[in-house]
Amino acid sequence: MSAEFTVDVPVRYRDLDPLNHVNHAVYASYLEAARTDYLRDVAELHSEDISFVIANLEISYERPIRMGDEPTVALSVSRLGETSCTMRYEIQVDGNIAATAETTIVHVDPETERPSPIPDGIADRIRAYEGLEAAA
Repeated sequence: MSAEFTVDVPVRYRDLDPLNHVNHAVYASYLEAARTDYLRDVAELHSEDISFVIANLEISYERPIRMGDEPTVALSVSRLGETSCTMRYEIQVDGNIAATAETTIVHVDPETERPSPIPDGIADRIRAYEGLEAAA
């Protein structure tokens, strides 16, 4: 992955399982930290204005993360549709891949809680950042 957008995430004591590895479920919170920073910095959305929900989440674990490690999450958008967006991630420690992941997020209308088109301004900012072509 050649993602330009990266976020450093701290390993907290509460993240650890009995073997002193970051618990597998915590990886999703590391992805969330990167995703919300991306939406803030790239799409210019404040957390209270984020109207996306997770429709799909896949994580492949490559190596454990431990206390003292300094993980970095790299994120890129691989597909931008009318109502959804697919994001790919790599969680790295010291340049080594600890996990890869993919999420599909869906934009929803806050009133109806149904899928709705991603606003043009948000889609345009993501396309420009990622170098994606506009939908035909």
